[in-house]
Amino acid sequence: MPDTSATSSPASQTLSRGIRILEVLADAHGALSIDELATHLGVHRSIAYRLLRTLEDHGLVSRDAAGAVSLGARMAALAAGVAHDLQAEALPELTAIANELGMTCFLAVLDGAECITLASVEPRHAVASVAQRPGARHPVTVGAPGKAILAQVPTADWPSGVSATLAAEVDTTGARGFATSHDEVIPTVQSVAVPLVLRGQRPAAIAVVHVATDLDDAAIAARLQQSAAVIREALDG
Repeated sequence: MPDTSATSSPASQTLSRGIRILEVLADAHGALSIDELATHLGVHRSIAYRLLRTLEDHGLVSRDAAGAVSLGARMAALAAGVAHDLQAEALPELTAIANELGMTCFLAVLDGAECITLASVEPRHAVASVAQRPGARHPVTVGAPGKAILAQVPTADWPSGVSATLAAEVDTTGARGFATSHDEVIPTVQSVAVPLVLRGQRPAAIAVVHVATDLDDAAIAARLQQSAAVIREALDG
């Protein structure tokens, strides 16, 4: 059998770099330049440019007139196919919460050792809101959605290195039914999340993010729990 390692390795590296570009753009809070993306990948600008051209050809990224890069419209179509039933049932509830509370509301699920946003809705009439783009991810060990998700996971399956402080916060989340975070994922941003426990699906959470509000965390959590119950009833029967 011929040795294919020499030919398969570069292809795998190219694919990995392309996926990494999509992850970096999903985590960014705005468009990035080619130079910034090259720095994130640790590659020369010319390599980043070639990768972007391929992704652009498939509609996965787009560039504005100044050359700044952001995720393309095709990514939304691909994301819509992930957990389609869950997203379909959640979106009306996310929309209602976002407009009632004036906060960005989103659905997050466990993906390995990370928390990934599946769907997000920004309030229609808010003066200012925090963006939380679908596809955005961060370690499950930070942020309110991560705590709400870990509350559903046996401790034996937690990522390594969970601190005693975080473990105590997850215990509190399980006891009171909601989690909070302040400045953990995005500086100055606060979050409230509730567990969304569904049969046969990955641990999930419904959360809101905001900068400042007159509502207390418990009141926000109570509204999230109402929607979580609606989604559970629709999906679990």
